[in-house]
Amino acid sequence: MPDPRTQIVADAYDDMGETFAAWRERIVGDPRDEWANELVSRLEDGSRILELGCGAGSPETKRLAQRFAVTGVDISPRQVERARAAIPEAEFVCADFSELELPIGSFDAVASFYVFNHVPRELLGPLLASIHGWLVPGGWLLTAFGQSDNPGWTGEWLGAQTFFAGFPPEVNSRLVREAGFRIERDEVVTFEEPEGPASFQWVLAQA
Repeated sequence: MPDPRTQIVADAYDDMGETFAAWRERIVGDPRDEWANELVSRLEDGSRILELGCGAGSPETKRLAQRFAVTGVDISPRQVERARAAIPEAEFVCADFSELELPIGSFDAVASFYVFNHVPRELLGPLLASIHGWLVPGGWLLTAFGQSDNPGWTGEWLGAQTFFAGFPPEVNSRLVREAGFRIERDEVVTFEEPEGPASFQWVLAQA
């Protein structure tokens, strides 16, 4: 049975649909491209990339799929449908990635953009350990964590009920290292969301 908190997230992104896509277009200064380039520079063409929380398939997902074998995972069935239509060259799976089971060493890289702040706090450490196992030795993790000390909040965002949680940066970094990763780059980056400034902790780490 799905965790009720992650099910809230699934239902929210089913409901948001085009609202979320329009909101994302209004972001200014998103560092996603810069950090994705950091990852891409370390991978050979054809590398296997797992994107967790792929949503409807961002321009970044499409760009990655042009060079790499991309598998996207998202908990929202409607978002996965949109992703399959938008990026047919990638593979998409509808699943709660906090419960996902994959073979050891299945991927060369795992990427997740602005999604881990939807993960209940007690599930984040085990998820990072699972990701380490899914990667080949020397594989890469790229993610953007929330950076607020948030034990868990459920409320309305973009017109839908959703769930957020997170740790402060020092805890996120510790959990990454405890999962077996060596951190290559670790920075808190602030940019402009439609509602105002937002800060996320970007981490690039090697298994």
